[in-house]
Amino acid sequence: MWAKVTSIALKGMEGYRVNVEVGSYVGNDSFKIVGLPDAAVKESKERIIAALRTLGYHLSGQKITINLSPADQKKYGSMFDLPMAIAVLQSLHELDIIVAEDTGFLGALSLDGSIQPVEGMLPAVLAAKKLGIQKLYIPFNEELPVLELEPMEIIYVSSLQEAISHLSGQWVPSFKKRQKDERFTSITYLDMKQIIGHKGAKHALEIAAAGEHHVLLTGPPGCGKSMLAESFPSILPSLTKESLLEVISLYQLSQNSYPPSNMPPYRNPHHSASGVSIIGGGQYPKPGEISLAHRGVLFLDEIGEFSKKTLDMLRQPLENGLIMISRTHATITYPASFILIAAMNPCPCGYEGSNTHYCTCTRKQIMAYQNRLSGPLRDRFDINLTLGPIDFNSAVHEKEGESSKIVRERVEEARDRQYDRYGREVCNGRIPYEILLDKSPLTGVQQSRLQRLALKNNWSNRTQIKIIRLARTISDLQSSRSITDQSISEAIQLNEV
Repeated sequence: MWAKVTSIALKGMEGYRVNVEVGSYVGNDSFKIVGLPDAAVKESKERIIAALRTLGYHLSGQKITINLSPADQKKYGSMFDLPMAIAVLQSLHELDIIVAEDTGFLGALSLDGSIQPVEGMLPAVLAAKKLGIQKLYIPFNEELPVLELEPMEIIYVSSLQEAISHLSGQWVPSFKKRQKDERFTSITYLDMKQIIGHKGAKHALEIAAAGEHHVLLTGPPGCGKSMLAESFPSILPSLTKESLLEVISLYQLSQNSYPPSNMPPYRNPHHSASGVSIIGGGQYPKPGEISLAHRGVLFLDEIGEFSKKTLDMLRQPLENGLIMISRTHATITYPASFILIAAMNPCPCGYEGSNTHYCTCTRKQIMAYQNRLSGPLRDRFDINLTLGPIDFNSAVHEKEGESSKIVRERVEEARDRQYDRYGREVCNGRIPYEILLDKSPLTGVQQSRLQRLALKNNWSNRTQIKIIRLARTISDLQSSRSITDQSISEAIQLNEV
Protein backbone atom coordinates (compact mmCIF):
# COMPACT_ATOMS: atom_id res chain seq x y z
CA MET A 1 0.00 0.00 0.00
CA TRP A 2 2.73 2.49 0.93
CA ALA A 3 6.48 2.57 0.36
CA LYS A 4 9.39 4.97 0.55
CA VAL A 5 12.90 4.93 -0.94
CA THR A 6 15.70 7.50 -1.07
CA SER A 7 17.12 9.43 -3.99
CA ILE A 8 19.22 12.57 -4.54
CA ALA A 9 18.30 15.85 -6.23
CA LEU A 10 20.66 18.64 -7.23
CA LYS A 11 20.56 22.37 -6.73
CA GLY A 12 23.63 23.46 -8.66
CA MET A 13 26.53 21.42 -7.26
CA GLU A 14 24.79 20.93 -3.94
CA GLY A 15 22.59 17.91 -3.42
CA TYR A 16 19.73 17.18 -1.06
CA ARG A 17 17.89 14.03 -0.06
CA VAL A 18 14.60 13.25 -1.83
CA ASN A 19 12.16 10.78 -0.31
CA VAL A 20 10.23 9.00 -3.06
CA GLU A 21 6.91 8.12 -1.40
CA VAL A 22 4.43 5.89 -3.22
CA GLY A 23 0.88 5.04 -2.25
CA SER A 24 -1.10 2.47 -4.24
CA TYR A 25 -4.80 1.75 -3.83
CA VAL A 26 -7.38 -0.40 -5.60
CA GLY A 27 -9.40 1.79 -7.94
CA ASN A 28 -9.54 3.31 -11.37
CA ASP A 29 -6.28 3.22 -13.30
CA SER A 30 -4.35 6.30 -12.23
CA PHE A 31 -0.67 7.27 -12.03
CA LYS A 32 0.23 10.72 -10.71
CA ILE A 33 3.56 12.30 -9.74
CA VAL A 34 3.49 15.28 -7.37
CA GLY A 35 6.17 17.31 -5.60
CA LEU A 36 6.96 20.02 -8.20
CA PRO A 37 8.19 17.70 -10.98
CA ASP A 38 9.42 19.22 -14.24
CA ALA A 39 8.47 17.84 -17.66
CA ALA A 40 11.19 15.17 -17.61
CA VAL A 41 10.02 13.90 -14.21
CA LYS A 42 6.38 13.88 -15.30
CA GLU A 43 7.30 11.77 -18.34
CA SER A 44 8.78 9.19 -15.95
CA LYS A 45 5.23 7.84 -15.63
CA GLU A 46 5.27 6.37 -19.16
CA ARG A 47 8.82 5.04 -18.82
CA ILE A 48 8.06 3.32 -15.53
CA ILE A 49 4.81 1.75 -16.75
CA ALA A 50 6.48 0.45 -19.94
CA ALA A 51 9.50 -0.92 -18.05
CA LEU A 52 7.34 -2.71 -15.46
CA ARG A 53 5.15 -4.25 -18.17
CA THR A 54 8.29 -5.46 -19.96
CA LEU A 55 9.27 -7.28 -16.76
CA GLY A 56 5.81 -8.81 -16.41
CA TYR A 57 4.31 -6.48 -13.80
CA HIS A 58 0.89 -4.92 -14.46
CA LEU A 59 -0.65 -1.84 -12.88
CA SER A 60 -4.25 -2.33 -13.99
CA GLY A 61 -6.87 -1.53 -11.36
CA GLN A 62 -4.40 0.47 -9.29
CA LYS A 63 -4.47 4.11 -8.27
CA ILE A 64 -0.85 5.13 -7.74
CA THR A 65 0.37 8.45 -6.34
CA ILE A 66 4.06 9.32 -6.13
CA ASN A 67 5.23 12.19 -3.96
CA LEU A 68 8.75 13.57 -4.27
CA SER A 69 9.51 15.07 -0.86
CA PRO A 70 10.36 17.84 0.01
CA ALA A 71 7.38 18.91 -2.07
CA ASP A 72 8.36 22.60 -2.18
CA GLN A 73 11.60 22.00 -4.14
CA LYS A 74 11.53 21.80 -7.93
CA LYS A 75 12.69 18.40 -9.25
CA TYR A 76 14.57 18.14 -12.54
CA GLY A 77 15.74 15.35 -14.82
CA SER A 78 15.09 11.67 -15.23
CA MET A 79 17.34 10.30 -12.47
CA PHE A 80 14.29 9.57 -10.29
CA ASP A 81 13.03 6.82 -12.65
CA LEU A 82 14.79 3.98 -10.83
CA PRO A 83 13.80 4.94 -7.25
CA MET A 84 10.19 5.52 -8.33
CA ALA A 85 10.02 2.11 -10.01
CA ILE A 86 11.47 0.37 -6.92
CA ALA A 87 9.02 2.17 -4.63
CA VAL A 88 6.06 1.28 -6.89
CA LEU A 89 7.00 -2.41 -6.75
CA GLN A 90 7.27 -2.22 -2.96
CA SER A 91 3.87 -0.58 -2.62
CA LEU A 92 2.33 -3.34 -4.79
CA HIS A 93 4.06 -6.04 -2.65
CA GLU A 94 5.87 -7.27 -5.75
CA LEU A 95 9.13 -6.57 -3.93
CA ASP A 96 8.79 -7.80 -0.34
CA ILE A 97 11.92 -6.33 1.20
CA ILE A 98 12.68 -3.39 3.43
CA VAL A 99 15.03 -0.88 1.85
CA ALA A 100 17.09 1.04 4.42
CA GLU A 101 16.84 4.82 4.48
CA ASP A 102 20.59 5.12 3.87
CA THR A 103 20.23 3.22 0.56
CA GLY A 104 19.81 5.46 -2.48
CA PHE A 105 18.87 4.99 -6.13
CA LEU A 106 19.74 7.04 -9.22
CA GLY A 107 19.11 6.31 -12.89
CA ALA A 108 16.83 6.75 -15.88
CA LEU A 109 14.73 3.89 -17.24
CA SER A 110 14.38 2.81 -20.85
CA LEU A 111 11.16 1.22 -22.07
CA ASP A 112 12.80 -2.22 -22.03
CA GLY A 113 13.75 -1.89 -18.37
CA SER A 114 17.42 -1.05 -18.84
CA ILE A 115 18.92 1.73 -16.70
CA GLN A 116 20.73 4.61 -18.40
CA PRO A 117 23.10 7.24 -16.98
CA VAL A 118 21.93 10.85 -17.02
CA GLU A 119 23.54 14.28 -16.94
CA GLY A 120 24.61 15.29 -13.46
CA MET A 121 25.12 11.73 -12.26
CA LEU A 122 28.59 12.35 -10.78
CA PRO A 123 27.69 15.43 -8.70
CA ALA A 124 24.64 13.52 -7.43
CA VAL A 125 26.89 10.62 -6.35
CA LEU A 126 29.28 13.00 -4.56
CA ALA A 127 26.31 14.67 -2.89
CA ALA A 128 25.01 11.27 -1.76
CA LYS A 129 28.27 10.62 0.06
CA LYS A 130 28.06 13.98 1.84
CA LEU A 131 24.48 13.21 2.88
CA GLY A 132 25.49 9.95 4.55
CA ILE A 133 24.17 7.45 1.99
CA GLN A 134 25.80 4.07 2.70
CA LYS A 135 24.72 2.15 -0.41
CA LEU A 136 23.93 3.64 -3.81
CA TYR A 137 22.50 1.93 -6.91
CA ILE A 138 23.50 3.68 -10.14
CA PRO A 139 23.99 2.76 -13.82
CA PHE A 140 27.52 2.18 -15.04
CA ASN A 141 28.96 5.03 -17.12
CA GLU A 142 32.12 4.38 -19.11
CA GLU A 143 32.80 8.12 -19.33
CA LEU A 144 33.32 8.48 -15.59
CA PRO A 145 36.44 7.53 -13.63
CA VAL A 146 36.30 4.59 -11.25
CA LEU A 147 34.51 5.77 -8.11
CA GLU A 148 35.90 4.62 -4.79
CA LEU A 149 34.03 6.68 -2.23
CA GLU A 150 34.54 4.89 1.07
CA PRO A 151 32.58 4.15 3.17
CA MET A 152 29.75 4.44 0.62
CA GLU A 153 29.21 1.27 -1.42
CA ILE A 154 28.38 1.85 -5.08
CA ILE A 155 26.42 -0.89 -6.85
CA TYR A 156 26.33 -0.70 -10.64
CA VAL A 157 23.22 -2.09 -12.31
CA SER A 158 22.33 -2.17 -15.99
CA SER A 159 18.61 -2.94 -15.70
CA LEU A 160 15.70 -2.75 -13.33
CA GLN A 161 15.66 -6.55 -13.10
CA GLU A 162 19.29 -6.54 -11.90
CA ALA A 163 18.45 -3.98 -9.21
CA ILE A 164 15.48 -6.10 -8.05
CA SER A 165 17.60 -9.27 -8.01
CA HIS A 166 20.36 -7.62 -6.01
CA LEU A 167 17.93 -6.18 -3.48
CA SER A 168 16.42 -9.67 -3.10
CA GLY A 169 19.87 -11.17 -2.53
CA GLN A 170 19.74 -13.29 -5.72
CA TRP A 171 22.35 -11.57 -7.86
CA VAL A 172 25.77 -9.99 -7.36
CA PRO A 173 26.83 -7.43 -9.99
CA SER A 174 30.00 -8.15 -11.93
CA PHE A 175 31.73 -4.82 -12.46
CA LYS A 176 35.13 -4.79 -14.08
CA LYS A 177 37.19 -1.81 -13.02
CA ARG A 178 39.17 -0.05 -15.67
CA GLN A 179 42.90 0.15 -15.31
CA LYS A 180 43.81 3.53 -13.80
CA ASP A 181 46.37 4.30 -16.46
CA GLU A 182 43.81 3.69 -19.21
CA ARG A 183 41.68 6.63 -18.18
CA PHE A 184 44.24 9.38 -17.97
CA THR A 185 46.16 10.77 -20.90
CA SER A 186 48.16 13.96 -20.89
CA ILE A 187 46.70 17.11 -22.40
CA THR A 188 49.42 18.74 -24.49
CA TYR A 189 49.98 22.32 -23.39
CA LEU A 190 52.64 24.61 -24.83
CA ASP A 191 55.99 24.03 -23.11
CA MET A 192 57.64 27.12 -21.67
CA LYS A 193 61.00 26.29 -23.21
CA GLN A 194 59.45 26.83 -26.65
CA ILE A 195 58.93 30.53 -25.84
CA ILE A 196 61.92 32.67 -26.75
CA GLY A 197 62.92 35.33 -24.24
CA HIS A 198 60.57 36.78 -21.59
CA LYS A 199 62.65 35.39 -18.73
CA GLY A 200 61.13 37.82 -16.23
CA ALA A 201 57.58 37.08 -17.38
CA LYS A 202 58.14 33.32 -17.06
CA HIS A 203 59.38 33.81 -13.50
CA ALA A 204 56.31 35.90 -12.69
CA LEU A 205 54.03 33.16 -14.05
CA GLU A 206 55.85 30.64 -11.89
CA ILE A 207 55.02 32.78 -8.85
CA ALA A 208 51.40 33.03 -10.01
CA ALA A 209 51.15 29.25 -10.37
CA ALA A 210 52.73 28.60 -6.97
CA GLY A 211 50.39 30.93 -5.06
CA GLU A 212 47.30 31.06 -7.34
CA HIS A 213 47.69 34.75 -8.15
CA HIS A 214 45.85 36.54 -10.98
CA VAL A 215 47.96 38.08 -13.77
CA LEU A 216 47.40 40.97 -16.19
CA LEU A 217 49.64 40.99 -19.29
CA THR A 218 49.93 44.27 -21.19
CA GLY A 219 51.88 44.74 -24.40
CA PRO A 220 51.71 45.38 -28.16
CA PRO A 221 50.40 42.77 -30.62
CA GLY A 222 52.79 39.90 -31.25
CA CYS A 223 54.89 40.34 -28.11
CA GLY A 224 53.98 36.88 -26.78
CA LYS A 225 51.08 37.46 -24.38
CA SER A 226 48.93 34.61 -25.73
CA MET A 227 51.84 32.16 -25.89
CA LEU A 228 52.75 32.83 -22.27
CA ALA A 229 49.14 32.29 -21.23
CA GLU A 230 48.85 29.07 -23.25
CA SER A 231 51.98 27.69 -21.58
CA PHE A 232 50.79 28.58 -18.08
CA PRO A 233 48.68 25.40 -17.47
CA SER A 234 51.76 23.28 -18.21
CA ILE A 235 53.42 24.43 -14.96
CA LEU A 236 50.37 23.79 -12.75
CA PRO A 237 50.28 20.65 -10.57
CA SER A 238 48.02 17.79 -11.63
CA LEU A 239 44.54 17.64 -10.16
CA THR A 240 43.98 15.54 -7.07
CA LYS A 241 41.30 12.84 -7.20
CA GLU A 242 38.81 15.04 -5.31
CA SER A 243 39.50 18.05 -7.53
CA LEU A 244 39.18 15.96 -10.69
CA LEU A 245 35.77 14.63 -9.65
CA GLU A 246 34.67 18.18 -8.86
CA VAL A 247 35.78 19.41 -12.30
CA ILE A 248 34.12 16.50 -14.13
CA SER A 249 30.91 17.19 -12.17
CA LEU A 250 30.84 20.79 -13.40
CA TYR A 251 31.39 19.68 -16.99
CA GLN A 252 28.56 17.17 -16.65
CA LEU A 253 26.19 19.84 -15.35
CA SER A 254 27.08 22.05 -18.33
CA GLN A 255 26.57 19.07 -20.68
CA ASN A 256 30.20 19.17 -21.81
CA SER A 257 32.73 16.36 -21.70
CA TYR A 258 36.05 16.71 -19.90
CA PRO A 259 39.02 15.04 -21.64
CA PRO A 260 40.36 11.93 -19.90
CA SER A 261 43.18 13.72 -18.09
CA ASN A 262 44.07 14.89 -14.60
CA MET A 263 45.59 18.10 -15.97
CA PRO A 264 43.92 21.34 -14.82
CA PRO A 265 41.31 22.81 -17.19
CA TYR A 266 42.14 25.73 -19.47
CA ARG A 267 39.34 27.92 -20.83
CA ASN A 268 39.81 30.65 -23.43
CA PRO A 269 36.43 32.23 -24.32
CA HIS A 270 36.20 34.73 -27.17
CA HIS A 271 35.60 38.36 -26.29
CA SER A 272 32.23 38.23 -28.07
CA ALA A 273 30.92 35.68 -25.53
CA SER A 274 27.86 36.78 -23.57
CA GLY A 275 27.86 37.46 -19.86
CA VAL A 276 25.71 34.38 -19.21
CA SER A 277 28.15 32.08 -21.03
CA ILE A 278 31.07 33.52 -19.02
CA ILE A 279 29.46 33.73 -15.59
CA GLY A 280 26.78 31.03 -15.90
CA GLY A 281 23.01 31.18 -15.66
CA GLY A 282 20.12 30.89 -18.08
CA GLN A 283 16.50 29.92 -17.47
CA TYR A 284 17.74 26.64 -16.06
CA PRO A 285 21.10 27.76 -14.63
CA LYS A 286 24.20 25.99 -15.87
CA PRO A 287 27.87 26.56 -15.07
CA GLY A 288 29.66 29.20 -17.16
CA GLU A 289 33.26 29.50 -18.30
CA ILE A 290 34.45 30.62 -14.87
CA SER A 291 33.13 27.39 -13.34
CA LEU A 292 34.47 25.24 -16.18
CA ALA A 293 37.88 26.80 -15.37
CA HIS A 294 37.53 25.72 -11.72
CA ARG A 295 40.86 24.40 -10.38
CA GLY A 296 42.51 25.64 -13.57
CA VAL A 297 43.02 28.70 -15.75
CA LEU A 298 40.68 31.21 -17.34
CA PHE A 299 42.43 33.19 -20.10
CA LEU A 300 40.71 36.35 -21.31
CA ASP A 301 42.58 37.50 -24.40
CA GLU A 302 41.91 41.11 -25.40
CA ILE A 303 40.13 41.64 -22.10
CA GLY A 304 39.46 45.25 -23.06
CA GLU A 305 37.11 44.02 -25.81
CA PHE A 306 34.81 42.19 -23.37
CA SER A 307 31.75 44.13 -22.29
CA LYS A 308 32.26 46.20 -19.16
CA LYS A 309 29.23 44.59 -17.54
CA THR A 310 30.66 41.10 -18.05
CA LEU A 311 34.04 42.10 -16.63
CA ASP A 312 32.51 43.66 -13.54
CA MET A 313 30.59 40.44 -12.88
CA LEU A 314 33.97 38.71 -12.42
CA ARG A 315 34.70 40.66 -9.25
CA GLN A 316 32.75 38.42 -6.83
CA PRO A 317 34.11 35.04 -8.07
CA LEU A 318 37.67 36.42 -8.14
CA GLU A 319 37.25 37.33 -4.49
CA ASN A 320 35.23 34.38 -3.16
CA GLY A 321 36.02 31.50 -5.51
CA LEU A 322 32.34 30.85 -6.25
CA ILE A 323 29.45 32.34 -8.20
CA MET A 324 25.92 32.70 -6.89
CA ILE A 325 23.13 32.72 -9.50
CA SER A 326 19.74 33.90 -8.27
CA ARG A 327 16.53 33.03 -10.05
CA THR A 328 12.89 33.32 -8.99
CA HIS A 329 12.62 29.63 -8.11
CA ALA A 330 16.07 29.05 -6.63
CA THR A 331 19.49 30.44 -5.79
CA ILE A 332 22.29 28.22 -7.09
CA THR A 333 25.97 28.37 -6.20
CA TYR A 334 28.74 26.97 -8.40
CA PRO A 335 32.44 26.81 -7.48
CA ALA A 336 34.67 29.12 -9.52
CA SER A 337 38.13 29.00 -8.00
CA PHE A 338 40.39 29.70 -10.97
CA ILE A 339 43.53 31.64 -11.87
CA LEU A 340 42.71 34.52 -14.18
CA ILE A 341 45.24 35.37 -16.88
CA ALA A 342 44.20 38.46 -18.84
CA ALA A 343 45.91 40.09 -21.81
CA MET A 344 45.30 43.50 -23.32
CA ASN A 345 46.94 46.06 -25.58
CA PRO A 346 48.03 49.40 -24.12
CA CYS A 347 45.69 51.27 -26.49
CA PRO A 348 43.14 50.55 -29.26
CA CYS A 349 45.80 50.31 -31.97
CA GLY A 350 48.17 48.50 -29.63
CA TYR A 351 51.36 50.50 -30.16
CA GLU A 352 51.22 53.20 -27.50
CA GLY A 353 54.78 53.66 -26.18
CA SER A 354 56.30 51.48 -28.91
CA ASN A 355 59.69 52.31 -30.44
CA THR A 356 58.96 50.44 -33.67
CA HIS A 357 55.42 51.55 -34.58
CA TYR A 358 53.62 54.86 -34.55
CA CYS A 359 50.55 55.05 -32.28
CA THR A 360 47.52 56.60 -34.00
CA CYS A 361 45.36 56.85 -30.86
CA THR A 362 44.50 60.10 -29.12
CA ARG A 363 44.99 60.47 -25.37
CA LYS A 364 41.22 60.41 -24.90
CA GLN A 365 40.96 57.11 -26.82
CA ILE A 366 43.77 55.59 -24.76
CA MET A 367 42.15 56.60 -21.48
CA ALA A 368 38.75 55.28 -22.59
CA TYR A 369 40.35 51.97 -23.61
CA GLN A 370 42.19 51.58 -20.29
CA ASN A 371 39.05 52.47 -18.33
CA ARG A 372 37.25 49.43 -19.74
CA LEU A 373 38.85 47.66 -16.80
CA SER A 374 37.27 49.25 -13.77
CA GLY A 375 39.41 50.14 -10.80
CA PRO A 376 37.99 47.40 -8.53
CA LEU A 377 38.60 44.73 -11.20
CA ARG A 378 42.11 45.97 -12.00
CA ASP A 379 42.84 45.96 -8.27
CA ARG A 380 42.17 42.20 -8.15
CA PHE A 381 45.18 41.39 -10.33
CA ASP A 382 48.10 40.48 -8.09
CA ILE A 383 50.71 40.64 -10.87
CA ASN A 384 50.88 43.31 -13.57
CA LEU A 385 53.35 42.60 -16.39
CA THR A 386 54.24 45.00 -19.18
CA LEU A 387 55.76 43.12 -22.12
CA GLY A 388 57.70 44.39 -25.07
CA PRO A 389 58.70 42.90 -28.43
CA ILE A 390 61.50 40.35 -28.44
CA ASP A 391 64.79 41.05 -30.22
CA PHE A 392 65.17 37.69 -31.96
CA ASN A 393 68.71 38.46 -33.14
CA SER A 394 69.96 38.53 -29.56
CA ALA A 395 67.44 36.02 -28.19
CA VAL A 396 68.63 33.15 -30.40
CA HIS A 397 72.03 33.29 -28.73
CA GLU A 398 70.58 33.05 -25.24
CA LYS A 399 70.60 29.79 -23.31
CA GLU A 400 67.46 27.70 -23.82
CA GLY A 401 64.91 28.29 -21.06
CA GLU A 402 63.74 25.74 -18.54
CA SER A 403 61.11 23.20 -19.51
CA SER A 404 57.66 23.30 -17.96
CA LYS A 405 58.37 20.05 -16.14
CA ILE A 406 61.24 21.59 -14.17
CA VAL A 407 59.21 24.69 -13.32
CA ARG A 408 56.22 22.55 -12.31
CA GLU A 409 58.36 20.63 -9.83
CA ARG A 410 59.30 23.88 -8.08
CA VAL A 411 55.65 24.96 -8.09
CA GLU A 412 54.60 21.66 -6.51
CA GLU A 413 57.25 22.01 -3.79
CA ALA A 414 56.09 25.57 -3.01
CA ARG A 415 52.47 24.43 -2.83
CA ASP A 416 53.38 21.55 -0.50
CA ARG A 417 54.93 24.09 1.88
CA GLN A 418 51.70 26.10 1.82
CA TYR A 419 49.55 23.00 2.39
CA ASP A 420 51.70 22.01 5.39
CA ARG A 421 51.57 25.55 6.79
CA TYR A 422 47.79 25.94 6.57
CA GLY A 423 46.84 22.31 7.20
CA ARG A 424 44.72 22.05 4.03
CA GLU A 425 45.00 22.42 0.27
CA VAL A 426 44.86 26.20 -0.01
CA CYS A 427 47.39 28.63 -1.47
CA ASN A 428 48.59 32.07 -0.44
CA GLY A 429 46.34 33.76 -2.97
CA ARG A 430 43.20 32.18 -1.39
CA ILE A 431 43.94 31.92 2.32
CA PRO A 432 42.16 34.45 4.57
CA TYR A 433 44.44 37.36 5.36
CA GLU A 434 44.21 36.83 9.13
CA ILE A 435 45.49 33.27 8.83
CA LEU A 436 48.23 34.39 6.43
CA LEU A 437 49.59 36.91 8.94
CA ASP A 438 49.15 34.50 11.84
CA LYS A 439 51.26 31.85 10.11
CA SER A 440 53.75 34.31 8.54
CA PRO A 441 53.91 37.54 10.59
CA LEU A 442 55.86 40.50 9.28
CA THR A 443 58.70 41.99 11.28
CA GLY A 444 58.37 45.48 12.73
CA VAL A 445 60.80 46.84 10.14
CA GLN A 446 58.86 45.27 7.28
CA GLN A 447 55.56 46.66 8.57
CA SER A 448 57.01 50.17 8.88
CA ARG A 449 58.42 49.99 5.36
CA LEU A 450 55.09 48.90 3.86
CA GLN A 451 53.23 51.63 5.75
CA ARG A 452 55.60 54.32 4.44
CA LEU A 453 55.28 53.08 0.87
CA ALA A 454 51.48 52.84 1.21
CA LEU A 455 51.26 56.47 2.31
CA LYS A 456 53.66 57.61 -0.39
CA ASN A 457 51.95 55.73 -3.24
CA ASN A 458 48.39 55.98 -1.89
CA TRP A 459 47.95 52.20 -1.83
CA SER A 460 44.65 50.70 -0.78
CA ASN A 461 44.42 48.00 1.88
CA ARG A 462 43.82 45.47 -0.91
CA THR A 463 47.10 46.45 -2.59
CA GLN A 464 49.05 46.03 0.63
CA ILE A 465 47.51 42.61 1.21
CA LYS A 466 48.35 41.57 -2.37
CA ILE A 467 51.99 42.49 -1.82
CA ILE A 468 52.16 40.44 1.37
CA ARG A 469 50.55 37.45 -0.37
CA LEU A 470 52.99 37.70 -3.28
CA ALA A 471 55.95 38.05 -0.93
CA ARG A 472 54.86 34.93 0.95
CA THR A 473 54.69 32.94 -2.31
CA ILE A 474 58.11 34.19 -3.46
CA SER A 475 59.55 33.16 -0.09
CA ASP A 476 57.97 29.71 -0.50
CA LEU A 477 59.70 29.30 -3.86
CA GLN A 478 62.96 30.25 -2.12
CA SER A 479 62.28 27.67 0.65
CA SER A 480 62.22 30.42 3.26
CA ARG A 481 60.18 29.85 6.43
CA SER A 482 59.48 33.59 6.86
CA ILE A 483 58.77 36.47 4.49
CA THR A 484 62.07 38.01 3.40
CA ASP A 485 62.86 41.65 2.62
CA GLN A 486 63.93 40.62 -0.88
CA SER A 487 60.57 38.93 -1.54
CA ILE A 488 58.70 42.07 -0.46
CA SER A 489 60.76 44.21 -2.88
CA GLU A 490 60.09 41.76 -5.71
CA ALA A 491 56.37 41.65 -4.87
CA ILE A 492 56.17 45.44 -5.05
CA GLN A 493 57.75 45.40 -8.52
CA LEU A 494 55.36 42.69 -9.75
CA ASN A 495 52.32 44.60 -8.49
CA GLU A 496 53.27 47.93 -10.05
CA VAL A 497 51.12 48.96 -13.01
